[in-house]
Amino acid sequence: MNQWPDGWTDDRGDAGNGGNGYGRGSGATRPEGARVMPHVQRGGQPRRPQQPPRPSVPPPPAQQPQYGGVPPQQGYADGYNTGQVYGTPGGGRPGGTGGHGGPGGPGGPPGRAPRTSPPPDWRRRIKIGSIVLVTAVLATSIGTYFWADSKMRREVDLSKVIERPKDDGCTTYLVVGSDSREGMTAEDKKKLHTGSAEGKRTDSMMILAACGSGDTLISLPRDSDVEIPSFKGSESGKLFPNQGRRTKLNAAYAEDGPELLVRTVEHNTGLRIDHYAEIGFAGFANIVDALGGVEMDIPKAFKDEKSGADFQAGKQTLDGEQALAFVRTRYAFAGSDLDRTKNQQKFLAALANQTATPGTVLNPFRLYPTMGAGLDTLIVDEDMSLWDLSQMFFAMKGVNGGDGTSMNIPISGSRGSNLVWDKAKVQQLVKQIQNDEKVTVTSN
Repeated sequence: MNQWPDGWTDDRGDAGNGGNGYGRGSGATRPEGARVMPHVQRGGQPRRPQQPPRPSVPPPPAQQPQYGGVPPQQGYADGYNTGQVYGTPGGGRPGGTGGHGGPGGPGGPPGRAPRTSPPPDWRRRIKIGSIVLVTAVLATSIGTYFWADSKMRREVDLSKVIERPKDDGCTTYLVVGSDSREGMTAEDKKKLHTGSAEGKRTDSMMILAACGSGDTLISLPRDSDVEIPSFKGSESGKLFPNQGRRTKLNAAYAEDGPELLVRTVEHNTGLRIDHYAEIGFAGFANIVDALGGVEMDIPKAFKDEKSGADFQAGKQTLDGEQALAFVRTRYAFAGSDLDRTKNQQKFLAALANQTATPGTVLNPFRLYPTMGAGLDTLIVDEDMSLWDLSQMFFAMKGVNGGDGTSMNIPISGSRGSNLVWDKAKVQQLVKQIQNDEKVTVTSN
């Protein structure tokens, strides 16, 4: 009697096969679940070990997610059924290196997405760069301003000038070129044809009136016939009365320096001088050389042995030596001092036009040598700032550019070798400047 459950075999083999199929299980098409077995004791035979129940077939795995419309691969145990996407570059996981045995490819560990840096923030970089640049420019400009300001020689005290005319809306400068040989060697004096006279005298004088209606540059011949007014001595402080003495204008400077010259110009014109600027021979030549020369258009050839001038007609660039000879020449012209002042105006306007340009102001390789060459020999009044000096140059540039008037002071005749001013025209000219009107007065 077979006491084994249906579908199991006895000692002699698989049911219905006659073989020794111990432990082969049931011949049923599906495995059976666990069932309770009755205890059967056969005589003398050991109890056959009870077979463990056949595990049930596990349920089909949950469907894997699909990426890019490609179904996951089944039946592989080497990473193909992990949800990886095939058909991407590298044959592996997106971002992997692909290839067999490598990251992201068959046979290797899953690939790791490459670390990417965020794109540069150019707006922020440009903003920071702009701030740095502006700060550097400001620091340089401030440093340059204080450096240049400290080199200005503020030696003229206009508070010593007495009985001054009324103030007006214009800023009026008295610009003086002196024959000072200060700082010049014997070789310099010979080269520049300056001679070796002691002391200093005025070689050229100009009034520059910077007004809202336009700028006016007026040359004052040094041979002008003027009255020396009452004045206070610049050194002694002593008051000298007006004695009605008439002399050449440059004698005022020789007698008591810049303060008496300003007092004399104010007394004879009626214009109030706000600032004084004076430069000597050496400083003038050094500025021109620092600029690399000044271009001039000379309409007519001339030569002067005393000044060293020897020029051909036409456009040419004058160096410091040639420029000084050009503005000092007087004996080569029939008109003597009047023709010389015209040349001085023309050159000074060209000098200002070339100095007050971005090519000079924004170029440290030209700005610093030019300022260093000129400021060491430039003498100004105590109240004149570097800003006032720059405004003076820009006003001169405006005159040269046609925005103002350039003229000699009107002359009516002469008294001996002195040039007599046209009193009526001078009064009209002064009135137009004081009222900030456009200047219509002309020279003879």
